[in-house]
Amino acid sequence: MQLTKTRSVPLATLLAAEAMNVLDSTITQVAGPAIHADLGGSASAIPWFGAAYTLPFAVLLITGGRLGDLLGRRRVFLSGVAVFALASLCCALAPGTGVLIGARAVQGIAAALVIPQTFGLIKVLFSGPALAAALGWNGPVVGLSAVSGPLLGALLTDLVSWRAAFLVNVPISIVVLVAGRLLPEDRAEHPVRLDVPGTVLASLGIGLVVYPLIDRWSWSLFATGAAVLVLFGFHQRNRRHPLVEPSLFAHRGFPAALAASTLFFAVMNGVMLVVVLHQQLDEGRGVLASGLTLLPWSGGLAISSWLAGKWLVPWYGSRVAFAGLTLLLAGLLLAIAGPLPLALGIGGLGLGLFTVPFFTAALSVVRPHETGSAAGLLNAVQQVGATLGIAVFGTVFLHGHSSVRAFSLAAVLAVATMVATALMPATPRRP
Repeated sequence: MQLTKTRSVPLATLLAAEAMNVLDSTITQVAGPAIHADLGGSASAIPWFGAAYTLPFAVLLITGGRLGDLLGRRRVFLSGVAVFALASLCCALAPGTGVLIGARAVQGIAAALVIPQTFGLIKVLFSGPALAAALGWNGPVVGLSAVSGPLLGALLTDLVSWRAAFLVNVPISIVVLVAGRLLPEDRAEHPVRLDVPGTVLASLGIGLVVYPLIDRWSWSLFATGAAVLVLFGFHQRNRRHPLVEPSLFAHRGFPAALAASTLFFAVMNGVMLVVVLHQQLDEGRGVLASGLTLLPWSGGLAISSWLAGKWLVPWYGSRVAFAGLTLLLAGLLLAIAGPLPLALGIGGLGLGLFTVPFFTAALSVVRPHETGSAAGLLNAVQQVGATLGIAVFGTVFLHGHSSVRAFSLAAVLAVATMVATALMPATPRRP
């Protein structure tokens, strides 16, 4: 289904903002040591160049989705983009690590306002087969942005400066703000209120779960966060204006999508980190060389996303997602044997084949009043999964510099992703 020209510009505007926000979650993975060498300070600050962004991003995504329901998705989207631009400028001009980490946190908060609105606004702009086609662009944009972050960060750091990685967001944000005037306003059909106690419980629970993954592992913090999230679940029952619509969990398809998303993004981000660490610590390569190693990974995703969106998904539906996971698994198993560029290319092809049908299938059971909650939850578990992947795979690799062990773990999680995906609703295919 071709997208109409009058709606392609608003769609491109939404996807550009989404790509910019997702890309910034991984852009410091390779550039972290160079930033530290320039700004000085404690080496313990390096993980926080990325974590200061992803932590508030993950914590506030659900709230950001609900604010769109309440205040209007276009208004919240544009406000978030404006704040993101100012925070990016502060990052680029940061005189020290403290300012940079603080500005990164503001970026994460702004991203949590922007990302959940894209789903809702796409569903306003399109319907029927055109909606499936529009949502089909979302997966490739998210996946390609995430895997391109380290590569772009390495290129800009080596050729210009790490500051350019943040400064480039400013002109992009200005273009999005200007084009954003073409977006329709949209909010929940029935009046809603922000569930303040639910917001506090959800933010606290997610924060306590994610924080020990980033900094120092603590079973007590993790268990406390899990307990708070259970309390949040009970709190949402029978609420007149819940933060998360309980009806989302009435069908097994959406919880299965949350599990599949968590596992998939853990594998994708964890593998990228292992490759970069292996290149820099074991092979002794520099920032640019280690970043370029990921080119087959991102290139494979770009090629397969285009093929899947144009031909494969319309003809074969959700079967394409399983083909993608099979290729991803094959690439991970091949990486254990040694030929890394070929393995990353095959795995990258699998990434693209999975992400294109995934979001369409995940949102196929979502009703209009559930859009804000669904979008916030889907993006929140992506960030939690990415953080989990970085923490777990980083620990596995650094404990003996064993890339084989890390790739083996990734293969196990890829199989688990297949199981979760099998429980999701099947997307229709062309007869």
